[in-house]
Amino acid sequence: MFPIINDLKKYRVANPTEALLVDDFINFLNQKKEQPFSRENLSRHITASAWLLNPNETKALLTHHRKLNIWIQLGGHCDGSSDVLSSALREAEEESGIIGIEPLLLSIFDIDKHLIPKIALEPEHFHYDIRFIFKAPHENFIISNESKELGWFELNDSFFSSERALSIMRMHQKWKDL
Repeated sequence: MFPIINDLKKYRVANPTEALLVDDFINFLNQKKEQPFSRENLSRHITASAWLLNPNETKALLTHHRKLNIWIQLGGHCDGSSDVLSSALREAEEESGIIGIEPLLLSIFDIDKHLIPKIALEPEHFHYDIRFIFKAPHENFIISNESKELGWFELNDSFFSSERALSIMRMHQKWKDL
Protein backbone atom coordinates (compact mmCIF):
# COMPACT_ATOMS: atom_id res chain seq x y z
CA MET A 1 0.00 0.00 0.00
CA PHE A 2 1.24 3.47 -0.89
CA PRO A 3 1.54 5.94 2.03
CA ILE A 4 -0.46 8.54 0.07
CA ILE A 5 -3.54 6.31 0.51
CA ASN A 6 -3.57 7.09 4.24
CA ASP A 7 -3.27 10.79 3.41
CA LEU A 8 -6.22 10.48 1.02
CA LYS A 9 -8.29 8.80 3.74
CA LYS A 10 -7.56 11.73 6.08
CA TYR A 11 -8.44 14.14 3.28
CA ARG A 12 -11.79 12.36 2.80
CA VAL A 13 -12.65 12.86 6.49
CA ALA A 14 -11.85 16.59 6.22
CA ASN A 15 -13.65 16.93 2.86
CA PRO A 16 -16.70 14.64 2.94
CA THR A 17 -18.26 16.24 -0.15
CA GLU A 18 -15.31 14.88 -2.15
CA ALA A 19 -15.65 11.29 -0.87
CA LEU A 20 -16.49 9.75 -4.27
CA LEU A 21 -13.49 11.40 -5.91
CA VAL A 22 -11.22 10.28 -3.07
CA ASP A 23 -12.51 6.72 -3.45
CA ASP A 24 -11.72 6.89 -7.19
CA PHE A 25 -8.12 7.88 -6.35
CA ILE A 26 -7.78 5.11 -3.76
CA ASN A 27 -9.25 2.47 -6.08
CA PHE A 28 -6.81 3.51 -8.80
CA LEU A 29 -3.87 3.32 -6.39
CA ASN A 30 -4.95 -0.13 -5.18
CA GLN A 31 -4.90 -1.66 -8.66
CA LYS A 32 -1.77 -3.78 -8.69
CA LYS A 33 -1.40 -4.02 -12.48
CA GLU A 34 -0.92 -0.30 -13.07
CA GLN A 35 2.04 1.99 -12.43
CA PRO A 36 0.10 4.90 -10.96
CA PHE A 37 3.03 7.32 -10.59
CA SER A 38 4.49 6.84 -14.07
CA ARG A 39 3.52 8.82 -17.14
CA GLU A 40 4.22 5.61 -19.06
CA ASN A 41 0.77 4.59 -17.86
CA LEU A 42 -0.82 6.13 -20.94
CA SER A 43 -4.44 6.12 -19.80
CA ARG A 44 -4.06 7.75 -16.37
CA HIS A 45 -1.49 8.59 -13.71
CA ILE A 46 -0.99 10.46 -10.45
CA THR A 47 0.36 14.00 -10.79
CA ALA A 48 1.52 16.46 -8.12
CA SER A 49 0.72 20.16 -7.90
CA ALA A 50 1.57 23.17 -5.77
CA TRP A 51 -0.70 26.01 -4.67
CA LEU A 52 2.25 28.35 -4.13
CA LEU A 53 1.78 31.43 -1.95
CA ASN A 54 4.01 34.47 -1.63
CA PRO A 55 5.81 35.23 1.68
CA ASN A 56 2.85 37.25 3.02
CA GLU A 57 0.37 34.52 1.93
CA THR A 58 -1.64 37.14 0.02
CA LYS A 59 -0.94 35.94 -3.54
CA ALA A 60 -0.84 32.63 -5.41
CA LEU A 61 1.57 31.95 -8.29
CA LEU A 62 -0.10 30.55 -11.40
CA THR A 63 1.32 29.50 -14.74
CA HIS A 64 -0.07 30.05 -18.20
CA HIS A 65 0.70 26.50 -19.32
CA ARG A 66 2.40 26.34 -22.71
CA LYS A 67 0.84 23.07 -23.95
CA LEU A 68 -2.62 23.42 -22.43
CA ASN A 69 -2.90 27.19 -23.02
CA ILE A 70 -4.69 27.81 -19.70
CA TRP A 71 -3.84 29.38 -16.34
CA ILE A 72 -3.28 26.69 -13.69
CA GLN A 73 -1.28 25.96 -10.56
CA LEU A 74 2.33 24.77 -10.82
CA GLY A 75 2.77 21.02 -11.02
CA GLY A 76 3.42 17.99 -13.13
CA HIS A 77 4.40 14.35 -13.28
CA CYS A 78 5.72 12.31 -10.36
CA ASP A 79 8.27 10.58 -12.63
CA GLY A 80 7.69 7.23 -10.94
CA SER A 81 8.00 8.52 -7.36
CA SER A 82 5.23 7.72 -4.87
CA ASP A 83 6.38 10.68 -2.71
CA VAL A 84 3.77 13.08 -4.07
CA LEU A 85 4.63 15.94 -1.69
CA SER A 86 8.28 15.90 -2.83
CA SER A 87 7.16 15.70 -6.45
CA ALA A 88 4.93 18.76 -5.99
CA LEU A 89 7.80 20.67 -4.37
CA ARG A 90 10.19 19.68 -7.18
CA GLU A 91 7.69 20.80 -9.82
CA ALA A 92 7.09 24.12 -8.05
CA GLU A 93 10.82 24.83 -7.92
CA GLU A 94 11.41 23.75 -11.54
CA GLU A 95 8.50 25.75 -12.94
CA SER A 96 9.08 28.92 -10.90
CA GLY A 97 12.87 28.97 -10.49
CA ILE A 98 12.27 29.72 -6.80
CA ILE A 99 14.53 27.84 -4.39
CA GLY A 100 13.63 27.47 -0.71
CA ILE A 101 9.90 26.81 -1.14
CA GLU A 102 8.42 25.17 1.96
CA PRO A 103 5.15 23.34 2.62
CA LEU A 104 2.59 25.29 4.65
CA LEU A 105 0.81 22.01 5.42
CA LEU A 106 2.07 18.44 5.06
CA SER A 107 -1.46 17.20 4.42
CA ILE A 108 -3.21 17.19 1.05
CA PHE A 109 -4.67 20.61 0.18
CA ASP A 110 -6.84 19.55 -2.78
CA ILE A 111 -7.35 16.78 -5.34
CA ASP A 112 -8.66 16.87 -8.88
CA LYS A 113 -9.18 14.39 -11.71
CA HIS A 114 -9.10 15.97 -15.15
CA LEU A 115 -8.80 14.87 -18.75
CA ILE A 116 -5.68 15.95 -20.63
CA PRO A 117 -6.29 16.22 -24.38
CA LYS A 118 -4.13 14.46 -26.96
CA ILE A 119 -1.02 16.57 -27.46
CA ALA A 120 1.55 15.56 -30.08
CA LEU A 121 2.37 11.88 -29.45
CA GLU A 122 0.71 11.70 -26.02
CA PRO A 123 -2.78 10.20 -26.13
CA GLU A 124 -5.73 11.67 -24.26
CA HIS A 125 -5.44 10.60 -20.62
CA PHE A 126 -6.47 11.43 -17.05
CA HIS A 127 -4.40 13.18 -14.42
CA TYR A 128 -5.23 12.24 -10.85
CA ASP A 129 -3.78 15.41 -9.37
CA ILE A 130 -2.82 15.63 -5.69
CA ARG A 131 -2.17 19.18 -4.54
CA PHE A 132 -0.28 20.69 -1.63
CA ILE A 133 0.00 24.26 -0.36
CA PHE A 134 3.44 25.87 -0.22
CA LYS A 135 5.03 29.19 0.66
CA ALA A 136 7.75 30.90 -1.36
CA PRO A 137 10.58 32.82 0.35
CA HIS A 138 10.23 35.68 -2.17
CA GLU A 139 8.21 36.69 -5.25
CA ASN A 140 11.01 36.63 -7.86
CA PHE A 141 10.45 33.89 -10.41
CA ILE A 142 11.97 32.61 -13.63
CA ILE A 143 9.65 31.45 -16.39
CA SER A 144 10.46 27.90 -17.46
CA ASN A 145 9.96 26.49 -20.95
CA GLU A 146 6.74 24.83 -19.70
CA SER A 147 5.05 28.22 -19.25
CA LYS A 148 4.02 31.06 -21.51
CA GLU A 149 3.83 33.29 -18.46
CA LEU A 150 3.79 33.23 -14.65
CA GLY A 151 1.89 35.61 -12.42
CA TRP A 152 1.16 36.32 -8.78
CA PHE A 153 -2.58 36.72 -8.20
CA GLU A 154 -3.96 38.37 -5.06
CA LEU A 155 -6.59 36.73 -2.90
CA ASN A 156 -9.16 39.35 -3.88
CA ASP A 157 -8.10 39.46 -7.53
CA SER A 158 -10.94 39.51 -10.07
CA PHE A 159 -9.10 36.69 -11.84
CA PHE A 160 -10.62 34.31 -9.30
CA SER A 161 -14.15 35.59 -9.73
CA SER A 162 -14.27 35.31 -13.50
CA GLU A 163 -15.01 32.16 -15.49
CA ARG A 164 -11.99 29.98 -14.67
CA ALA A 165 -11.35 26.29 -14.23
CA LEU A 166 -13.44 24.94 -11.38
CA SER A 167 -10.43 23.41 -9.67
CA ILE A 168 -8.66 26.79 -9.51
CA MET A 169 -11.81 28.33 -8.04
CA ARG A 170 -12.05 25.50 -5.49
CA MET A 171 -8.41 25.91 -4.41
CA HIS A 172 -8.92 29.65 -4.17
CA GLN A 173 -11.89 29.09 -1.86
CA LYS A 174 -9.94 26.62 0.27
CA TRP A 175 -7.14 29.19 0.53
CA LYS A 176 -9.62 31.85 1.68
CA ASP A 177 -11.02 29.42 4.25
CA LEU A 178 -7.64 28.59 5.85
